[in-house]
Amino acid sequence: MAVRKILTYPDEVLRKPAEPVADIDGRLQQLINDMADTMYHAPGIGLAGNQVGAPCRVIIFDVSAKDEPRDLCVVINPEIIESGGEVASEEGCLSVVDYSAEIKRAQFVTVKGFDREGNPVLLKKEGLPAIVLQHEIDHLNGKLFIDHISRLKRELYKRRLRKKLKEKRPRRL
Repeated sequence: MAVRKILTYPDEVLRKPAEPVADIDGRLQQLINDMADTMYHAPGIGLAGNQVGAPCRVIIFDVSAKDEPRDLCVVINPEIIESGGEVASEEGCLSVVDYSAEIKRAQFVTVKGFDREGNPVLLKKEGLPAIVLQHEIDHLNGKLFIDHISRLKRELYKRRLRKKLKEKRPRRL
């Protein structure tokens, strides 16, 4: 198992839709293990395959409290088949550094997909787990949570990020 590099905005891989998983094999199992190590190390509560440079439709998440045992959930080829209600909550992202914003999402979702053994799963979630599922499935579709904020706020974030990236560049002599 290994901790992988988490790609950050504006990396183009984050904007490309991920490909469906055709085979649940040893390489996919290794990816899932690496994603778990990476997510827990970050620390985060969710991660999509394309965030670690693997553009395949795999998400993991764990919304258990810090004082509870870990409860990793893996969903391969997730698809939201039902959603409803609306809730606004503060979101951040391991791929969008140093920024969080209030985002409106569905309050509950039903997601179908497969577990890491290839068994069909049907998840009916509300609250934080529903928000995390929507956030991670957005990643698989090439969307970031900043796509849900106003254009003005998004432009302000981009400007701040460009300035920060410019400051990190070494000076050329």
